[in-house]
Order: sequence, then C-alpha cells, then structure tokens
Amino acid sequence: MTAPARRPGVMPPGLHHLVLDRPARGNALSADLVDRLAADLQVVATRTDLGALLLTGDGPHFCTGFDLTDLDTSTDTTLLARFVHIELLRQALCAVPCTTIAWAHGRAWGAGADLLACTDERWAAASTTFRFPGAQFGLVLGTRRLARLVGADRARRWVRDGSTVGAAEALQAGLVTRIVEAEDLQAQLHEQLQRQAIDGPTLAAVKAALPGPGDDAALADLVRSAARPGLRGRIQAYRDRLRAARGAPST
Repeated sequence: MTAPARRPGVMPPGLHHLVLDRPARGNALSADLVDRLAADLQVVATRTDLGALLLTGDGPHFCTGFDLTDLDTSTDTTLLARFVHIELLRQALCAVPCTTIAWAHGRAWGAGADLLACTDERWAAASTTFRFPGAQFGLVLGTRRLARLVGADRARRWVRDGSTVGAAEALQAGLVTRIVEAEDLQAQLHEQLQRQAIDGPTLAAVKAALPGPGDDAALADLVRSAARPGLRGRIQAYRDRLRAARGAPST
C-alpha cells in the first residue's frame, strides 16, 4: 500500500501551494473540488508576486481521476458539463503566469494525470503510476497535450492500451521531468525558485509568447466525444469492469 505523502513543510517565499484535498476519495475530481481549484486559479492569475505554483495531492495518491460517487444520479448532460469544467480547469492551469509545478505520488490517473501534464515542471515519486483511461468510456480529454509531451505514437499507445505507466518510463518519455521523493520536495522547491533568473511579470510574458496548447481544439475534442449519446452508460460499464477486476459486486 502506498504511504501517505508528507507535506513539504514551510513553503518558500513566492510559491503558492494548491492542494487536492479529498484523500478519502483518492483526491478524485468532484464538481466541488474542481470549482474550488478553478476559483483559486482565478486569484493566482492576478498575482504578480509569485515565482511558482505547486500542485500536490493529500493522502496516499495525487489524484485518481474523475469522481464517480454520484454516477447513479447523473445524466449525460450533467456529466458533459462536469467534463467541460475539468477541461477549463486544465486550461486555466496551463495559463497560470508563473512556473507551475506538480508533484505526483501514488496514483496519477485519468483527469489527475491530465492536470499534471498541464504544468511546466512535472515531478513524481519513483513509485508513482500514471494511466489515461478516459478513452475506455469514449472520452477524449487531454490527449493533445499528452501527445505534445511524449509524442503522438507513444500517447496513442498509452491511451489505446490503457497502459499503467511507471515513473521511470514517464520520465524517459517526457511526461515527468524529475523524480523527487517526499523528503526532498522542499529542498527541490527552494532550488527551483533560486534557479529562476527572471521576475514574475517577465516570466508571464515569456509563457504568453510561446506556442499555445490548442485550447479550442482540445475543448472541441472533449465536447464531441462526451456529447455522443450514452456517456453515463459507458462510464457505468467502465466502472463495472473495474469492480469485476477487483472482485467487487457491480451494484
């Protein structure tokens, strides 16, 4: 069993810490959590005093993906809206005008892996695993960004096969930029901030000048895939397969 991550301790000046804080649910992205993260990012986007933003998960996992707790009372329409909000959250994280750092541990699966892929520095403990299962229920979320990081062929293979990717492979492929254990995280954060040679406003201007991630196309990919009738049924079938694989009842 993966041990809970230790908090990185006192944050260095100029760093904003954003925490996925639903450890009892593996930090799965509920509607409420997505709304709170989006509101926090709106505030961060107005600040010029930040050198970096750190995204971590509380408990034994970074983020296990989309929260399925209320699936039985959801509809295709409400699920579509939730996935759109997650895509907009991804885009807001990509656009933060300072260096963004995600530190993953345990599982970084589904929408959790997609969030990590949106950050500038993608750190992970050596035992972290990554998966991109959305296509197994017909959803296209974050695929363009993943392909930019690891290459189209590798991204296609990971998504198509539902691969579980270890941290070493993710580092070699470019999804992860550094292996960092919990006890080293604070020191690595200090080093990262000391390494940066330009101020916040200049860094924001540099990021704005770089080629964009194709936000409109990514949103269109998602909406087209999620709007296909039967979304709830496809997710239900996926959940039942997971439960069957664990030997749990499907109802």
